[in-house]
Amino acid sequence: MSLLFKNKVIYGGIFLAALVGCSPEKTTEQSIDKQNATATTSVAHAEQQFILATAEITNANAFALQREPVYLPFYDLGIGAGDDAVKHLNVLVGDQAQPSQTVDTDGDGTLDSLLLVSDFAPAEIKSFTVTRDPSIAKPALTKQTQAEISIKEGGEWKGKEYVGGAFKNVQSVTPPPQYTDHSYWIRYEGPGIESDKVAYRIYLDWRNGFDIFGKRVNDVVLQNVGVNNYDDYHINADWGVDVLKVGKSLGMGGFGFWNGKSVDLVSLVDTRDAIITNNGDIYSGFKINYNGWQINNQKVDLAAHFSMNAGSRLVNVKLHASQQLPNLAIGLVKHKGTTLLEGPQEISGYAWTYVASWGKQSLSGENDHLGMAVIFRRDDRAEQTQDDNSYVSVMKDKGGELEYYFLAAWEHELDGIKTEADFKTYLDQEVERLTKTPRIRFESTLSADAKKKPLDADAALGWSKKLADSELARKTLNYHYQGWDEYRKRPGKFEYDVVGMQIAALQELNELSPDPAYTSALETVTGSYIRDDGHIYTFEPDLFSIDLTKPGQMVILLEQKTGAEKYRKAVGFLRENLKRHPRTSEGAFWHRATYPNQLWLDGVYMGMPFLAQYASLYESGEQQHESFKEAVHEFVVARKHLRNPDTGLYYHAWDESKQATWANKENGRASQYWARGLGWYAMALVDVLDYLPESETELRKTLIDITVELAADIARYQDAETGTWWQIMDKPGEIANYRESTGSAMFTYFYAKAVNKGYLPADTYRELALKSYQGMINEFVTVHADGKISVNDQCLVAGLGFGRDGSYNYYMTERIVSNDPKGNTPFILAGLEMYKLLKQ
Repeated sequence: MSLLFKNKVIYGGIFLAALVGCSPEKTTEQSIDKQNATATTSVAHAEQQFILATAEITNANAFALQREPVYLPFYDLGIGAGDDAVKHLNVLVGDQAQPSQTVDTDGDGTLDSLLLVSDFAPAEIKSFTVTRDPSIAKPALTKQTQAEISIKEGGEWKGKEYVGGAFKNVQSVTPPPQYTDHSYWIRYEGPGIESDKVAYRIYLDWRNGFDIFGKRVNDVVLQNVGVNNYDDYHINADWGVDVLKVGKSLGMGGFGFWNGKSVDLVSLVDTRDAIITNNGDIYSGFKINYNGWQINNQKVDLAAHFSMNAGSRLVNVKLHASQQLPNLAIGLVKHKGTTLLEGPQEISGYAWTYVASWGKQSLSGENDHLGMAVIFRRDDRAEQTQDDNSYVSVMKDKGGELEYYFLAAWEHELDGIKTEADFKTYLDQEVERLTKTPRIRFESTLSADAKKKPLDADAALGWSKKLADSELARKTLNYHYQGWDEYRKRPGKFEYDVVGMQIAALQELNELSPDPAYTSALETVTGSYIRDDGHIYTFEPDLFSIDLTKPGQMVILLEQKTGAEKYRKAVGFLRENLKRHPRTSEGAFWHRATYPNQLWLDGVYMGMPFLAQYASLYESGEQQHESFKEAVHEFVVARKHLRNPDTGLYYHAWDESKQATWANKENGRASQYWARGLGWYAMALVDVLDYLPESETELRKTLIDITVELAADIARYQDAETGTWWQIMDKPGEIANYRESTGSAMFTYFYAKAVNKGYLPADTYRELALKSYQGMINEFVTVHADGKISVNDQCLVAGLGFGRDGSYNYYMTERIVSNDPKGNTPFILAGLEMYKLLKQ
């Protein structure tokens, strides 16, 4: 968001229940006064020259958030870990410094983000300023997180036991070969981590057990556990007690390998390294490197980073294996008499869900209740099972990487959870909070300065080149056959976006600003999927996915450039597959075989430009005319069934059978107007017109008439403040809704190209196109210190069926990312059309 484009800072005047100088449970006005009084200094308004960024942050949930963590990467702030600015970072609301901490989120030993912690009322919007002003003191915070590891020094090893000596906290340790369970060398047998809610430890030996220290206080306590008497944590104390019997199980959220019958723990390793990565007031973490884990007839190096935030029971776990590792398992100890709870399953694959246990499973001796859970993205789990010791979630292999959370809730915490019903309510809210993350409109000063240049043709072309070059350096060339798909976390496939769209954008850019890197990407990525006999690697013809037709346009370009027979065969195969593609009764293409009888707006863009282009190059006469008719007919059917005449907007999809869970039982329509869905349709209109010759008068008139109608309709939903469009178009400002960059870029491309081609009158739409393009730059672009740029606020994906119910809430749960090809492509193309428009 361009919060700085008027050269003034926007400050929030909103009350914040900060964690300044008091216990975390105190959130009254009296405690805030005390907090402010104990701050080191009264903070004046930040000097303009010290401002690094502004951010408008919105709670996307209908419930309050307490001490919600928000991470602002240094890369987005325009600074490096070694910059002097890092020492003086502060976050302000008005003139009041907020709780914040510089953190190392990936455990690589380098600070990488500024963590802000704030309270939010339901749907509340707050404005923040990030400053590097050295005159502003950080607020005094009560320490509410801790990570530590403590070993004995001054004694000696006698066999497997360490005798004598005293404990000393260290930053890292690699246990010697003789170290094992009950060696009395590491205090409480491994690294520990805690928040003000709960503490955990992980045995740094063959058991790799994950254990819980239930806490009766909000103070950090680990520094005192086991100091005077090694095993005193088994005895009830004022601070709390060890509350879990782990045994040979996964314990509290541990991990291992599912061998088909049971879990193999992380036992046989060459060495283990434990490293404290963060030990701050509001965020702490440690890392364990399992070097040479012998499992599944292979040796794997596995790195695990664990971190906690103040006010939370959750531990975030990020696993990274040196190679692919199928059947990685996470889970919970299985105690008798416990109830197994499962979170929602009819949700998006990217949404978070859980497996939990509840019951009288505490070791405290008080016959009390303990709840435990692992939280993961729904699509990351392959199977839910169990063995003799554990409830087991078997996870999919996604390149050896996995992120999940674990948590424990003991009824004797201060304000602890005491019933199964309350525990489930808590878990349901936690996964919703993780799924519907705060909406952040962010503008760095570096970005704002870069955007001050007046918009002209060269500037528009420059933005397109910057994103194209940034993505070439980041990941575009990794999408080749047997490469890696970054966001889908799987080997590369013949996909519409990574193999088709983004490569097409580079070729279009090459026409205006030639660069060998753009040209070579066509062969490096798209060409890699075509075998010498014309076979297309990874293409599944009987899936009948209209999406997979889109890369065919780049195969056409390869054939036209090279004349190679393999490309001609591949193009012909794709055309023949379209001929046998299943259709609705009116002749519209099904979205794919697993979505029978369904026409989606997405599919109009995926299939019809290829069909029209193929006909223009390889067909003639009546055959060509019939193909053109077929392509145009798809737009007509889509308009008939998806356009609401009252709004002029198009619903995302239509099911002729009316059987889909998301379909209206009377008309078969989905319920929402998704911006990118209509963006696909809009782009397809102006792209198919490129291939219809002037002799096809009636067909061209049909598409141009729809173009004129659509242009007027979507203009009414343009955000007046920014010139962009919202994720769900007719609900601006609705809870969790946000201005979405891919749809905004698609509409910008549609308007600019339609004006350039003469389909829309320039006197009506030229200024609208300019406003939308400038808004797209102002709202969504971040400029980095290394010269690269990012485009933000991209809905990663949105579909229907298979847990996606098509409701408004569903579209709010899909991930919001940066630099995805589905958003990069229209951004680049919009800049090229704007270049042409401004050149006129």
